[in-house]
Amino acid sequence: MPQSSYYRDNKPGAALQRARRPYLVRNALTGAAIFCFAMSIYAFTIRAVSQDEFEDVPIPDGPPPAAHAPHTGTNRSGGVTATGT
Repeated sequence: MPQSSYYRDNKPGAALQRARRPYLVRNALTGAAIFCFAMSIYAFTIRAVSQDEFEDVPIPDGPPPAAHAPHTGTNRSGGVTATGT
């Protein structure tokens, strides 16, 4: 049994075009409104972030000095050798 479809050869048929016609302008306007809203939020955010100079944030002079040299050895057995002595 062949399935019914509004598409013929991967193109919308006449019935589908007639059914979509009343909504074409309204959908286009809604899409444009959503796009403009998203772009305005994006522009506002970029503009707000670019105005911040971070002058009130203290910048440290450098890393603090280390209290002692880090342990770099691979022996983690606490001084006990592999032979157990």
